[in-house]
Amino acid sequence: MGLVNVAEIKYKTIAHSLAASRSAEINSFFTGLKSSIEQKAESDSVKRFTDAIERDLAEDLSLSAGSESAGVNAKYFSNIRTLLTNVMTEVKSGNYKQADQHAITAYVDNFEYLETPIEKYDPELKGTLEIEMRENLRGMINDEKPSQAIEEYVNGILGKLEKAEELLANDTSFSQPSPPAGFADIKGLAAGFGTYTGERKDIGQADDPAKAAVRNGIDAIRIKLDETLRLYKEGKAEGALLTSRSAYLDSYENVEIPLRPIDPDFTLDMEIKFAELRNLMQYGAPFAQVEAKVIEIRRGLDESERLVSGTGIVAPAIAFSTSFSIIFREGLESALIVGAILTYLEASRNERFKKHVYYGIVIAFAATAVTWFVAQFIISISGASRALIEAIAGVSAVAVLFWVSFWILNKVETKRWIEFVKAKVWKATTTGSVMVFVMLSFFTVYREGFETVLFYQAIISFAEYMEWYVVAGLVTGLAVISGITFAVRKLGRKLPLRVLFGLTMGVGAYMSIAFIGNAVREFQEVGYIQTTHLIDTVPRLDINTAAMTGIHPTLETIVAQLVLLCVYLVGSLYVLFIQPRRNRAIESARKSRADLAKKEAKDVQ
Repeated sequence: MGLVNVAEIKYKTIAHSLAASRSAEINSFFTGLKSSIEQKAESDSVKRFTDAIERDLAEDLSLSAGSESAGVNAKYFSNIRTLLTNVMTEVKSGNYKQADQHAITAYVDNFEYLETPIEKYDPELKGTLEIEMRENLRGMINDEKPSQAIEEYVNGILGKLEKAEELLANDTSFSQPSPPAGFADIKGLAAGFGTYTGERKDIGQADDPAKAAVRNGIDAIRIKLDETLRLYKEGKAEGALLTSRSAYLDSYENVEIPLRPIDPDFTLDMEIKFAELRNLMQYGAPFAQVEAKVIEIRRGLDESERLVSGTGIVAPAIAFSTSFSIIFREGLESALIVGAILTYLEASRNERFKKHVYYGIVIAFAATAVTWFVAQFIISISGASRALIEAIAGVSAVAVLFWVSFWILNKVETKRWIEFVKAKVWKATTTGSVMVFVMLSFFTVYREGFETVLFYQAIISFAEYMEWYVVAGLVTGLAVISGITFAVRKLGRKLPLRVLFGLTMGVGAYMSIAFIGNAVREFQEVGYIQTTHLIDTVPRLDINTAAMTGIHPTLETIVAQLVLLCVYLVGSLYVLFIQPRRNRAIESARKSRADLAKKEAKDVQ
């Protein structure tokens, strides 16, 4: 009550400069504030009156200065001073936990919106205040330093804040309407797009310690975002809000340090997403909306790591080799079957039909290109469901790879196709039906082309910033297939099919395991599968290498990969060893029975 009385006395010294209606309103708020304190009302009731008085004074300052921006900035400076005063009050009372909450609010909900305007005039001052408020002051509070030391440090911050406020006294370039009390000023943050004038760097130009710190920070954010969703779903909105603030202030702020010089606008966009998440929870938005915002932030975390880490060497090499393997395995089978058709036509002296085979190949290439663009269009218009579509594409690619790999291992699929093709070609040559040749070559090539589109859609979605390595693998693979086709057709060379099919099967198994890991992770990102973090248990690869191998530090992704690996090992064991041994045993038994029958027949004679 004594503090309120002092505040009211100070207010009366300036009340004559206010409009009569404004002065009467503030007087009524003081009366209500004192009444709430006398009745020992809830703290929210007291806060409503203090916020109302501060808001009226801030609005009047805005009007008297002739600048809405100055008024909004003054409001933030006023809030910070009040909150820092509250920090000292709580520290002196020994309530360091509550003091830390005031320090967080001072920075996240107030100073954040002053950073861009201050940086415009004095980047060094902005950086100093940011570190002192975000790290140093909170560090002293968390270490429970003596109140005198903290008070001296707070006074130093207040002095710098006064200097910053003088710089912004007449600034109008960041004029935005004031948000509701307690909510993040999204428009105020957005005003900072395109204003960064500091040092600029290219992707991946951070040092190794910074890259490691970013990975650790992002891991901590993911855990806190999961906790935020859990608390909010359980109806614990205040706990969820505090956890989301910690995710940003204690972790993402450290990510921003190396990220901002690389892409300042993206950095600001992530700040806005975190602020929007806090606003949604304060508004009491449905869980689905809060979860959707968290999904946006998760995807932004991946992008943040990519920008800071760069592509490196290992991930591009995997992207190139995987791309090469896809086109090689798909192109090899097409080349073998088309080659069989052409060879048969030449052997049967029906070379006049060869051009129709080429027509079918051209149409198949065109159809494959159309399929690619249709798939890209569907993904581009999917909006929020893009992650889900990528996950489904990954699972589909795994299913096709699994099926085709074991067919190839048995060497049955190609053999059956060639036998089928020979029968159709023989029939077509006897009837003179040219469309059969067109359709045969079309379906042979398009069948592989459709699989290729599916596989490349999966790899492209995971190989961000490595697209040119994927293209290089594609071009190289096509060149190798062309060389093999020439060697077979013109030079009469025979291919080591057993080795090639074994190799492509192994590559297919690897791609399946990588795709299933990434697909499960995408399902986790959109909330369809729960996430059990194994950070510090499973090796934490950089984002690009993780995307190309599918190895992520979560229980669900690792289990999915191990299960698929076991299936491949068991299947290979059966096909390569158990089945041949069983077939030999059956053949031996048949031979023995045949020999026995011959012997009996001979004895009868």
